[in-house]
Amino acid sequence: QVQLVESGGGSVQAGGSLRLSCAASGYIYGRYCWGWFRQVPGNQRAGVAVMSSGGDTKYADSVKGRFTISRISQDGVQSTVYLQMNNLKPEDTATYYCAAISRCIGLSLIERSYDSWGQGTQVTVSA
Repeated sequence: QVQLVESGGGSVQAGGSLRLSCAASGYIYGRYCWGWFRQVPGNQRAGVAVMSSGGDTKYADSVKGRFTISRISQDGVQSTVYLQMNNLKPEDTATYYCAAISRCIGLSLIERSYDSWGQGTQVTVSA
């Protein structure tokens, strides 16, 4: 497992932008997949975006064309995963979590596919 720490959440008006960051540290070698999930109270975590070590990406339909996942890697020990969120809507309000899984075999937006999680960062979008 790797250690994940999110940052960059905050409050923004509808139509605005935010960029979330996820600092990953640990033994980061192999076929990792990196995901962003979000959760509102009373609901399960929902997958937003995922990226493989090879750069393939997958997005939830609700964020396609508005959110972009990306990653920079430093020497296999540290890595940073970003979620650029544009044209934000009030329904994007949630706690956002970064997730990771080694030995990734496919781009999954399902929570149980991941074994490392960050603590979450709050995003609030006002109308």
